[in-house]
This record gives sequence, C-alpha cells and structure tokens, in this order.
Amino acid sequence: MFLPIKESIQFISYDTKRAITPYLYMAPTITLLTSLMLLPMIVVFRYSLFDNVIMNKNPTFVGLENYQKLFSNATFWISLENTLYFTFMSVIFHLLIGMTFALMLNSKVINSTIKTILRVFYIMPWLFTAVIIAIIWRLLLDPSGVINYLLVDFGITENNIEWFSSSATAIHAVTFVNIWAGYPLYMVSLLAGLQGVSTELYEAASIDGSNEFQKFWYITIPHLKPIIISIAMLDFIWTMQVFPLVWMTTGGGPIHATEMLSTFTYKLAFSSYKFSLASASAVIILLLSMSVTYFYIKYQKSVD
Repeated sequence: MFLPIKESIQFISYDTKRAITPYLYMAPTITLLTSLMLLPMIVVFRYSLFDNVIMNKNPTFVGLENYQKLFSNATFWISLENTLYFTFMSVIFHLLIGMTFALMLNSKVINSTIKTILRVFYIMPWLFTAVIIAIIWRLLLDPSGVINYLLVDFGITENNIEWFSSSATAIHAVTFVNIWAGYPLYMVSLLAGLQGVSTELYEAASIDGSNEFQKFWYITIPHLKPIIISIAMLDFIWTMQVFPLVWMTTGGGPIHATEMLSTFTYKLAFSSYKFSLASASAVIILLLSMSVTYFYIKYQKSVD
C-alpha cells in the first residue's frame, strides 16, 4: 500500500530537493538552539504569569500581576537606573579607549617593536575571565590595597577610599572595572578597520590642505562607522546582562548602590525564592535586549 521511503523520495523534484537540503543541514543546530534557548524563554515567560511557581505545587494564573508588583518595587527602578548608567558609560568609554589605542597602534610615528609590546599589554584584559578580573580589582581597590597606597603616598587623597564598600563610589568603581575589561574588543575591531583604509585618501587630503582632525573626521570616521555602530549595539546588549563581574565585586551592594537587573533577578530567584517575580524581571531584560537587537538587525540589513 505504501511505497518505501527511498522510492518515495524519487518522486520529489530536483528543485524541491535543492530547497530542502540546506534546512536538513541546519536541522541539528536549529533543534539545539530551540531546546536550549527558545523553550527556556517560553517557560520563563509562562512562569511570569503565575503566582509563585516551583515553590507552589499548584500555581494559579495571575496574568500581569507580577509585572505590576515589579514596577511598584523601588529596588527594581534602582537596578534599572544602575544598569543603564553602567551600560551607557561602559559603551562610551569602551569606544573612546578602544579608538585611542587603535589609532596609536596604527600610527606610523611609533616604532614597530614598541607597537608589538603595546599590543600585548593592551590585549591583556581580554585574556582574563570575569572572576579573575573581579579578584584582581578587589585586591587593587581594597582600602589597604595598591591603588589607595599610591593615592595617599602622592598626596591625592588623605585617607584610604573604600571603593567597593561606599555607596558613593561603588557604582563608579564597578563601571571602571568593566570598562577596563571590555575595551580590547573595540581596539582590535577598529584597528582592523583602520588598516583597511587606503593611505591614498589621506595623501589626497594632505594635498588639499586638510589637517589631522579633518582627516580623522571626514575619512577615518566614515570608514569605521559600520564597525562602530555594530560593536556598540552588541556591547550594549552584552553589558546590560553582565552578572559575574558585579556579583564578584559588590554583590549588588552596598545598599543596592550597584544593584543591576541581573543581580536583582538572581536575588529574587535564589535568595527570596520569588521565582515568578524573577521570571518577570528576566522577561523585561529580554525585552530590553531585543529592542536593541531589532535596531542592530535593521542596521545590518541596511548596510547589506
């Protein structure tokens, strides 16, 4: 009654086979991504619509009540403000420092041997994991650490500063550490872009009487613009979700001074066991990330 599979396939046209073949090759990856990413997202969103899942054997549907509770939570707004400050400052200074070092390494004034040595030092933050970076900077910025010793010794400050323990300095200290850890991505990407700019453009600009700033603004920046926008958007998404660095340095303290959406969500789930509220917070992080992702994809399509 039924034809064998091998004989059935013979009835499929050549064009159909060609159309199906790429999807067959992609099927394992799509299956893996669906099981590891899409399904957990759906589960978390479902959790956010119930009263208190996991802890409650028979959770009841509450709709958007968890989101209302979240928006009325003062700590949530503090964590959102801290996250936006942390993210915007990190992206801005990643770009500025990365651009500065890339221009330095691309300059013809500096000796090639010195450039090689500088490349090693500039790329070093990229070699460490977030845990190692957190430990290093906790030791350096300790009240009795090297940084405070140098500041007091040079007369810049009179007393040792508690960088991670003071609510006035903690958020700036954590942001500084993240800036230090993240600029190599910009530096490497922009350096590759700079090396692709034709020297003939700069020579023509010099003949026309352009100064160095005009060359940078009208030649260098336009050529690097696609790289800058792409990396900045990706960096915004990644930085907004940073957890290990903040957790290992301050844990969100003191008094929520460095509380991020990531640490706030973690505490809701694993300290307060409010998994539904934590799920709602995770969905908000996802929506913020997806909003930037939308503009990133839209920009990539316009470039293509």
